[in-house]
Amino acid sequence: MPVAIYYLSGSLAVFILLLLSPWASLSVLLAWTGLSLFAVGLAYLFNYPSLFRKRPDGAIPLVIRWLFIPFLLGAGLYNRWARKRDRVPPIQQVTEQLFLGARLSSSDVEFIRTQGICAVLDVTAEFNGLNWAVEEQDIHYLNVPVLDHSAPDAAQLNLAINWLHKQHRQGHKVLVHCALGRGRSVLVSAAYLLATQPKSSAEEVLEGIRAIRQTARLNRWQFKQLAFLHQEGRLGLSVETWLIANPAAGGGKWQQCREQIEQQLAPRFNLTIKQTTVQQDGYALARQAVNAGAELVIACGGDGTITEVASALVNTQIQLGIIPLGTANALSYALCGIRSKVLPIDTACQAILDGEVRAIDTARCNGKLMLLLAALGFEQQMIEAADRQEKNALGQMAYLLGLWRAIERNHCLELHIQFDDEPVQKLQTHSLVIANAAPLTTLLAQGDGEPDLADGQLDVTWLSPSENSTQHLFSLTELATAGISPTSENIHHRQARRVRIQAADAKHYVIDGEVFDDLPVDIQIYPASLYVRAPIIK
Repeated sequence: MPVAIYYLSGSLAVFILLLLSPWASLSVLLAWTGLSLFAVGLAYLFNYPSLFRKRPDGAIPLVIRWLFIPFLLGAGLYNRWARKRDRVPPIQQVTEQLFLGARLSSSDVEFIRTQGICAVLDVTAEFNGLNWAVEEQDIHYLNVPVLDHSAPDAAQLNLAINWLHKQHRQGHKVLVHCALGRGRSVLVSAAYLLATQPKSSAEEVLEGIRAIRQTARLNRWQFKQLAFLHQEGRLGLSVETWLIANPAAGGGKWQQCREQIEQQLAPRFNLTIKQTTVQQDGYALARQAVNAGAELVIACGGDGTITEVASALVNTQIQLGIIPLGTANALSYALCGIRSKVLPIDTACQAILDGEVRAIDTARCNGKLMLLLAALGFEQQMIEAADRQEKNALGQMAYLLGLWRAIERNHCLELHIQFDDEPVQKLQTHSLVIANAAPLTTLLAQGDGEPDLADGQLDVTWLSPSENSTQHLFSLTELATAGISPTSENIHHRQARRVRIQAADAKHYVIDGEVFDDLPVDIQIYPASLYVRAPIIK
């Protein structure tokens, strides 16, 4: 590297002068200078910024400063001279929360205070950082030591950009500085911008920085490192992620799948893993995740667990990830399609890793979160009939058996229903489903094909009353092709934003596979109120 050659050549020249020196005092000074330059040259040759032993608080130990006085004195004098002649301000704002600047002095403290900067990322190895206690400033500080004209390695860059990201998430404005705000700090700032804007190129990001700070430039080694790490996808923000697992879901699938899930997710996310208990359900743990500053919360279990976790995330910017371990896994199927049935764990983990985010509707039924559907009649009776023992033994077949029992029973309900602000209607039906989302396998919700979970509407499907249970089997067959071919007059469908139901002869209803008894029912849609990591359907 040329910088190493410069210092090693300088040390050689000083040693030659040492051999020619007739004075002992001058010889000591020359030896001191030669050894200092030689050590710095080796540090550049082997990219060893730890030579200066800079501490976490930014201070260089006194013994190191004495050993390298010739180098540090020269570097300090050049830095002051160059800063005075610089044609740009010492500190400039690059984005709303990101500032770029030169080595700090006490004269910069007032600017930092007035701009509301409360975090400093120092990427110099050779200069002391400011003592913020002495400056009476409460500053979050990180030093990532990088030699001048050098490029940090992938680990250093990822440490820097993830610290930056954490500060920004906490609402802090951050100043990134090196010696003159031209090279190292520009590289780190560009790396952070690339990590947050992965579709941009290194050239585009640097051009944007240069439009603000004209002296910003990277040498070819620095640019090559930046472009390489970006192209290889190695500039990653470690998202603060909580994974909340229900160990009882699916008959204990969590213990079987935990290692597979961790192997796929741990390299990309800063994972905190929690398991639900009798004392702490998914909602309570998700609230802890929100309070801890999580950006992504992954619900690992059945539809009930997913609803519990999502309840704490609705109307926030925190994203929900879903790993289906239950029996039906209807929401995962609705979001990810048939692959979630064939390869549920791999499909779910890949959706989380891809990072595509969808804003989906949610609904409230009597104040309780509803992601999928609420139902009275066949669907509700099917859920009640499929007990835990049957679900563990038979899987989804337990629901089919429960549905068959409900059809054989053929109990008709008399309902009073109101759509939005319309007059109340009287209905007689064996099955009424109010769906926000429902996969194709949830036949009783398919009155007009698969409900759209991002259309801001509830899909209401009900069946005409019939004394013949065989007629209901025909209706189920029709529902399987609803949306493709016309349905008969036995199947009814409409949409609404709010649905109110009174049922004198019903005792229970279900929400997302859970049974409740607080009738009457009042359901309202809340468009785009939950962010979910799932493939975007185009």
